[in-house]
Amino acid sequence: MTQLIALAKKVKRRLGRLAKPKSFVSKTRRIERVCTAERICAMTFDDGPFGLPCEPDAFGGRTLTDVLLDTLKEYGAHGTFDVVGDTGENYPDECGEAGTPAWGGVKYDHYPAYGEDAHGGALHEARLIRRMIDEGHQITNHGYRHIIFGKKAWVYGKRVTLQDADAVTSDLSRLDNLMKSEYGYTMTMSRPPHYVDRIAGGYTSYDVYDALGYDYMAASFDGAGWLPDESLDAEVEAMVEPMRRALEADPNFFCGQIIFQKDGCNMLRRTPVAFALPKQLALLREYGYRVVSVEELTRHSMFADLAPTHPLYAKLAALAKEKPVAYSDNTLKLDRPMTELEFALLLAPMPKGVLTRKQKEEAAVGYCIANGLLPSPAHRSSPLRLPLTAKAQAHFDAAPASAKRADVFVAFKG
Repeated sequence: MTQLIALAKKVKRRLGRLAKPKSFVSKTRRIERVCTAERICAMTFDDGPFGLPCEPDAFGGRTLTDVLLDTLKEYGAHGTFDVVGDTGENYPDECGEAGTPAWGGVKYDHYPAYGEDAHGGALHEARLIRRMIDEGHQITNHGYRHIIFGKKAWVYGKRVTLQDADAVTSDLSRLDNLMKSEYGYTMTMSRPPHYVDRIAGGYTSYDVYDALGYDYMAASFDGAGWLPDESLDAEVEAMVEPMRRALEADPNFFCGQIIFQKDGCNMLRRTPVAFALPKQLALLREYGYRVVSVEELTRHSMFADLAPTHPLYAKLAALAKEKPVAYSDNTLKLDRPMTELEFALLLAPMPKGVLTRKQKEEAAVGYCIANGLLPSPAHRSSPLRLPLTAKAQAHFDAAPASAKRADVFVAFKG
């Protein structure tokens, strides 16, 4: 089973290079990596906090999360911990076969393990959460109960899913509120459980994240550790050697990248991350990298295709906090013509509540036509027509030189 999952992952990755989902202008940006020439990268750790000892325990009974935090401190690194709230409500269930995706539960996930829910999550492991915050690490929202947003038939066909966008919003808000009320901590990013984006009713995780004010935290490099191998040594090697080979081929390979890890067990209930992390960090240090939180990485460089040295960077970085100027893949594509739909999204007020992408687009175009900012009918996918209407021109310091996105952004007062 694990070989099939690994093979499917490779096939998906190769197909993804050929046919990535079409990007669209979105307030929520999917952050996989950022544009920078500096040797700076981020590490994320999913599914914790993990309040049990490592497996096997070679650390005197310290919890896995403590071991990871101790290691990060030793190397002067900061991580991003993508935490859950509590999986103790995910019953009745049964424990699946070791070495399969159902190792921790057939209908639901259970962290840190089936029957051990009281030793994981932000609800139970206050000491570990406070330690993350006190030591300067970032915490992000991985769902209160870690229930997938929609169907993922091949791997998780028997899994219970959240029913609709309201259920997804409620689950994420529950953890968001817990972090604010118990720890005084505000989360700004989220990663969907198992990267399942589609939600019943035509919604996606982007729609919910828009309403919650989150960016979508993805990753560009799999640090491995979640797939079992024939031995712990083999699992550790699988986490370290791909990084070594990548750096030997290109010392700048990890500039701006986000590395995926787990604050948890693999499918055989081993924790190779505890043994591999110091080797990974030592390797990155050898090549002169700083390992920071995703939040710090995006403060350093915000977009995937625009470096902080670009003349437009400061303007667009400020604007992106208020308006949907970037695409969902976190690119700006400044040489593209701006479409009338994209122009409408730039000028229209952001709607409240959870709406589908289609609803948001229709509302923006309708607003701009009703207020004389676009001629009627609007040609949504066509390049912006110049000259602008008189009312639209009031939003600009000068008439854009062309309909290219860069020229429109240069002239925009926002």
